[in-house]
Amino acid sequence: MIRQANFLQQATARQIVQRAMHIIPHSVNVMDSNGVIIASGDPSRLYQCHEGALLALAENRVVEIDSATARQLKGVQPGVNLPFNFRQQRIGAIGISGDPTTVRAYAELVKMAAELMVEQAAMLEQHQWQKHYREALANQLLQPTRQTGLPQELAAYLDWDLQQPLIVWLLELYQPTAVTLQNVFAELQRSQPDALITQPQFNELVLLRPASHKQRHWQFSQEQKQAQQLQRTLQKQCRFRLIVGGFFDAEDAPYRSLQTARAVQNLARQQQLDHSLLFYQQHALPALLCDVAQPWRIEELCRPWQQLAEQDKNGVLRHTLRQYLHHHADLNATASSLHIHINTLRYRLQCIEKKCAIKISRLTELFPLYVGMLFDSNI
Repeated sequence: MIRQANFLQQATARQIVQRAMHIIPHSVNVMDSNGVIIASGDPSRLYQCHEGALLALAENRVVEIDSATARQLKGVQPGVNLPFNFRQQRIGAIGISGDPTTVRAYAELVKMAAELMVEQAAMLEQHQWQKHYREALANQLLQPTRQTGLPQELAAYLDWDLQQPLIVWLLELYQPTAVTLQNVFAELQRSQPDALITQPQFNELVLLRPASHKQRHWQFSQEQKQAQQLQRTLQKQCRFRLIVGGFFDAEDAPYRSLQTARAVQNLARQQQLDHSLLFYQQHALPALLCDVAQPWRIEELCRPWQQLAEQDKNGVLRHTLRQYLHHHADLNATASSLHIHINTLRYRLQCIEKKCAIKISRLTELFPLYVGMLFDSNI
């Protein structure tokens, strides 16, 4: 159930009394909508029913009580009582003790201050509950299967479109302090207003963002630019790693996107990558293998690349192979990117074949080299 706000809380009432009594030399009481004193400059009067406040609330007017009248009413002292409102609703009454001819001049001033403080408290409470509900919705959407009812209710309250494509950004902070976390969270709220944010661990924040898409087709380059912009902003505040998960157009897309971000996180830890920004899109294969394969299997897959590294001290052959694979085995494009003659490129590829005892033209023999290159923490 979505919580309904209680606009006049006892903590706010106490603040009204304290601030008013710093300004005026009279005791101040705050009564709730039932006329019960919930804050007072005289603690002995707390939780008593104030008949003067009941009258002020019932008739919506200022009620002045002199000494003679006070003796005839229950829980009343001489003074002025007046109702105060919030959003066209009477929520309580202010009482100022003293001779009515003396204290009536303060009445409207204290009432105005009370209404302003209730407004501020309500805005703060609404902000806190908005934050709470956004985190609750994020946690619901990140589950493998959605519950019926609660996500829809939360989404309706937050005016959140459950049909929009979503993607996970996983922010991992290195040795954060409480102040750092507070500053980072404030920056995320400022720069990522459309994101739902949850904090699964003290040093982690998960952002569930509307994906950069056009007609439900993911725009990776646009997503990349937005992530790079956040990366530049956060670099001024802390050390971190930002991982952008995969994009999926399915009901369980947030859950799957989070799993892919976790896979890249695991890869980065195992390979001791020091990158501050990683994309599943660019590390999908090693991230998937890293999570499911036993270490000896990875070592075996990477053995041809390791053999090449041992015989390629200056790294020329590995750089050549990276470019060759990056250009999808296009000899002309690869030679151009390396600024070498195509015959020089052919010679280097032959050297790679000889040192690794493979045929580059055979996909099954080239694939282990490709996997080894992906797992190379030096790239």
